[in-house]
Amino acid sequence: MTDRQRLRLRHIRIHGHEVGYRMAGEGPGLVLVHGLTGSSTTWREVMPALTERFTVLAPDLLGHGESAKPRGDYSLGAFASGVRDLMVALGMERATVVGHSLGGGVALQLAYQFPERCERLVLVNSGGLGKEVHAILRAVALPGSELVMPFVLAPQVQQLLASAGAVAARLGFRSSVRGAEVWRSYTGLTEVRGRTAFVHTVRSVIDVTGQRVSARDRLYLAEEIPTLVVWGDRDRIIPVSHAHATHELIPGSRLEIVEGVGHFLPFEAPDAFLRALLGFVDTTEPAAPDEGRFRSLMLARTQQQLAGAEQGVAEPA
Repeated sequence: MTDRQRLRLRHIRIHGHEVGYRMAGEGPGLVLVHGLTGSSTTWREVMPALTERFTVLAPDLLGHGESAKPRGDYSLGAFASGVRDLMVALGMERATVVGHSLGGGVALQLAYQFPERCERLVLVNSGGLGKEVHAILRAVALPGSELVMPFVLAPQVQQLLASAGAVAARLGFRSSVRGAEVWRSYTGLTEVRGRTAFVHTVRSVIDVTGQRVSARDRLYLAEEIPTLVVWGDRDRIIPVSHAHATHELIPGSRLEIVEGVGHFLPFEAPDAFLRALLGFVDTTEPAAPDEGRFRSLMLARTQQQLAGAEQGVAEPA
C-alpha cells in the first residue's frame, strides 16, 4: 500500500458534523493539530516517516480543510473538545500531542482540559503564548473585515497573483516553500463558509492589539507533562521570543530553535522537525497524570499568590 493510500482523507460524523482526518501507522498514539487556515495536509512531509513508529492521527479542525464549517464555536476550548471527541470515537486513549501555530494553542488547551489524554506536548511555532502576532491577523479581527475579504480573494486577484508568480518563475526567481504554503492558505479561503469560519476563529483568539488568549498564567501546570517547544528563528507571524519565554515558564521543558526557518517549520524543514520530535520522544517517558498532583500544583500557586498579595509583591506578567 502506498503512502497516499495509507494517509488518505477519511470522514466521521461527530455531534452531527462531518470531521475529516487522516490516520495511519501502528504504535503509540501521536496527534498532529494544524494551524489557522491549515488542515491535515500541513503534516504531509512528515506523516509517512511518523507512521513507521506511531499511530498517527491528523484531524481537519472544524472550519478547516474537509471538515464541516458550521455556524458555531471556534474557541480553543471547543477545538480541544473536538480533538478529544475524535480520539474517543477512533479508540485512541492517549497520545503525544503536537500542535502547530493555532494548533499549539489547541494542544495546550487539550492538555489543560483533558490531561489524562496527553502523554507529551510538542508546541511548534505555537499560538497562545504571548501577545505579539502578525499585523494581517490583527486586521482580520477588525469589524467589517469579512466584507473586504471577498474582494481581496476574488478570482481576478488570484489570477493576477498567479500570473505574477509564473512570470517570476520564468525570470529565474524560485518560490520558497514558505511562500507556497501561504499561497495554499490564501486560495483556501475563497469559499464563503470557509472565510466565515476563518474570521470567527481569528476573532476567538486575536483582537486589534494582538493575541488575547494566553496560556502563560497556567504553564506551570505543564510540569507534569514532558514538553518540547520547537520554533523557526525567522518566524514573522509569531516571534521566536515566545519560545524562549515559554521554555522559562514550563519547568523541565526542552527548547529547540531551528535556524533559517520561518513559521511553517513542519514542511519548511521536515528533517529538522523529525529529529527534534523523535529525539524528544525517545528520551522522555509518557506522562501519567495524577489528579491529586494537578490539584496540589494549583493550590500551591494560589497560596503563593495570596502570600505575595499580602506582602505587596506583584505577580510577574
